Amino acid sequence: MHISVSAATHGKVRGAVVVLPVEAPAGTDGTSPLLPTAWAPPDELRSEAQTLVRDGVAPGSVVQLPRPTRDPAHVLLVGVGDAAPRCWREAGAAVVRAAADRHAALAVALPQDSTGAVAEQFALGALLAGYRYRLPAARASRTAGKRAEQALRRITLVTAEPDVTAAQQAVARSQALADAVLLARDLTNTPSAVKSPRWFADRVVEAASRRSGVTVHVLDEVAMADAGFGGVLAVGSGSPRPPRFVEVAWRPRGARTHVVLAGKGICFDSGGISIKPLDGMKLMRKDMGGAAAVCAAVLAAADLRLPVRVTALAPLAENMVSGSSMRPGDVIRQYGGVSTEVLDTDAEGRLVLGDALAYAAKRLKPDYLIDLATLTGASHVALGKQTAALFSDDADLAGALRAAGDEAGEPVWQLPMPDDYLGLIRSDVADLANIGRPAQAGAVVAALFLRELAGEYRDRWAHIDMSAPSWSDRDNGALAKGATGWGVRLLVQFLAAL
Repeated sequence: MHISVSAATHGKVRGAVVVLPVEAPAGTDGTSPLLPTAWAPPDELRSEAQTLVRDGVAPGSVVQLPRPTRDPAHVLLVGVGDAAPRCWREAGAAVVRAAADRHAALAVALPQDSTGAVAEQFALGALLAGYRYRLPAARASRTAGKRAEQALRRITLVTAEPDVTAAQQAVARSQALADAVLLARDLTNTPSAVKSPRWFADRVVEAASRRSGVTVHVLDEVAMADAGFGGVLAVGSGSPRPPRFVEVAWRPRGARTHVVLAGKGICFDSGGISIKPLDGMKLMRKDMGGAAAVCAAVLAAADLRLPVRVTALAPLAENMVSGSSMRPGDVIRQYGGVSTEVLDTDAEGRLVLGDALAYAAKRLKPDYLIDLATLTGASHVALGKQTAALFSDDADLAGALRAAGDEAGEPVWQLPMPDDYLGLIRSDVADLANIGRPAQAGAVVAALFLRELAGEYRDRWAHIDMSAPSWSDRDNGALAKGATGWGVRLLVQFLAAL
């Protein structure tokens, strides 16, 4: 789907399906709920539309106005609420869903006083909602899947400004961000039979090769053993497909701030010897959603030429059951030397992330250290499907991430990390245990474990548990059913604000 920008004077609405924005609820003073737009609809069309939507249109909803034998022959009336950026994003998503399989081209009449932000958010919502994943029939082991075909191929945003440069730049920003989100969705949606740690690493290398200034370094199991990545190796020990450790870097000239992003990359999680029940295993292809998000965020930062140094770390492994799997009671040595007693092999994400955080603290010297992980079901219980759990001792960093999440439409809510709970993860035979005893406050205990591995950077560290919002059971706004690519937009917004 291609999105372009045209000035109203160019007459791009002729012969196309026209989209007109509608406020909701309608004013009580008798004014029209139709927003004044760059393209002025003929009086006859305006009268028809006003009659149809005299009570307004709910935000993110579409009302169809067929007009056979006339031009335009079909009009879509989309609710934009109070016309805030979020509403334009939802409007773009709603329009694409209403038109995707029915119309080939749309002309969207933007408000007369619209800014680049309106074009940017409408385009972003349209691009994200238009996503559909389908595993390719051939070469499935080589690709990240393909997008299902739709009738809708072209959207033209019609603006009042004769100079459309600013709007075109805004749409280009949306395209770069959407490309990153859709890459994360593709990686996460791909079945685990295809998605080995090596496959994931190859896809990241392939995507990075198309960006100027992005470097990727991949460690195999031998290199990881030499370097001491004991957590990743232990988790991956039960699979015939060995683990990988991926480091993706964007280092623009003159950047003064370095942000390190770490993402949990469990390509499939059986639970290991502490095996999951069937219902807990069905969607475990999504357990690398954090790794997909952080890698994609770095690629977006490069595409947007953000003047911030960003490094993504993706510890990749399969947590499988075999004679070589790690066992409950094993003691492993994390990167940097901290020892961990494995009390539950299904609490594996914190083991691989712990290695990544320790590596970042020892080798990368970040100004900010942020990890994303589909880590605990406890965060889902606490916050539901729409909101991720945020943990940090840095009030400024936590505030910046909350603001970025609100702006991007990926909200987070901060939960506490009481020091009193540290006793729950103390071990009799190691520095730490990988679960709390007795079992309680699962999301909090997991965050405390990770904080211990962040070392001297714990005061500049934040953990986001995004297990629940990483997957959607239905189309919802800019989210498509399946993997959501959650976290990419939040991270890019955070980086841009820096």
